Amino acid sequence: MKCGIVGLPNVGKSTLFNCLTSSMNAEAANYPFCTIEPNVGIVTVPDNRIDEIVKVYNPPKVVRPVIEFVDIAGLVAGASKGEGLGNQFLSHIREVDAIIHIVRCFTNDDIVHVHNKIDPKADIEIIETELILKDLDTVESRLAKSEKLLKSNDKKAKEEYELYVQLKKHLESGRLAKYFREEIPNTSEEKLGWIYELHLLTDKHILYVANVDDKNINGNAYSDAVKQIAEKEEEQAIVLSVNIEAEIAQLEEPEHSEFLKELGITEPGLNKLIHTAYDLLGLITFFTAGPKEVHGWTIKSGTKAPHAAGAIHTDFEHGFIRAEIMGCDDLVKFGSEAAVKEKGLMRMEGKDYEVRDGDVIYFRFNV
Repeated sequence: MKCGIVGLPNVGKSTLFNCLTSSMNAEAANYPFCTIEPNVGIVTVPDNRIDEIVKVYNPPKVVRPVIEFVDIAGLVAGASKGEGLGNQFLSHIREVDAIIHIVRCFTNDDIVHVHNKIDPKADIEIIETELILKDLDTVESRLAKSEKLLKSNDKKAKEEYELYVQLKKHLESGRLAKYFREEIPNTSEEKLGWIYELHLLTDKHILYVANVDDKNINGNAYSDAVKQIAEKEEEQAIVLSVNIEAEIAQLEEPEHSEFLKELGITEPGLNKLIHTAYDLLGLITFFTAGPKEVHGWTIKSGTKAPHAAGAIHTDFEHGFIRAEIMGCDDLVKFGSEAAVKEKGLMRMEGKDYEVRDGDVIYFRFNV
């Protein structure tokens, strides 16, 4: 599961990516399009629960849950028609599962703004307009194919064509594709699948990140505008200073904790960003634990036990018998598996069980 970091040039995308990955893999410079090919980073998800489980087992190996971030080059007006290598950059967005939209919410004469003014609302509209225009190209291309099939009098071809005509009108009105389902209630799963197959850019969840300066880490008028837009679009928004996060990322203990204390915060803003992105993708974590290894596994919310077992190994899924489950909180509270069993808190679940966030699971299987 991937989150793509997008925005106009010079809004802090590559610097944020460097902070997330604790690297300097992404070039950050004061000119547009310094990122051409997308940078990809695997980021550990901060989770105190895994540290508590480790205290119970003290294993030699610990594997933490991760999430993937992609740093996509800055988009500009006209990107959908190829401006600023836009077609190439938009294709990178198609490959991600959710979007993190960085919006400039600070003033600094030393950092060029591509439109020479700070206007978060206008910046967001530019990006979303380009995404909608690209989606229109995709729908029009599919419409042309569907139109050719109409001559065969195939019922499915007719239904597809009519659906795509509705979708085209929706996009032409300036609405994001993700709202189209509201206009077609009670639509069959098959038809919804036709929309999904298009992999539309505006059919993805968006997390807005208001990038402020170090004097406004709790927000300003610009970030308030971003929050209002996110609320209207039923999405999430967070405020953070990418520059401060860059400083925090370079510090080690005890300087790290002391700097956070000076700022009056308990954890880096990046932790909130990672957790929010994790939720945005609909992900949860379950654990496997023992004296050899404690491992955090990332799965989609709603995943049933056999498929969760398959995240570990396909043999576990194919030969699934049952799942022996205890809650992370119970394990930490009582200090051992034996104590959890003694309290009657160990559960046996079958194939229809939906794994919950924080489950500690031992899978029984037979191959």
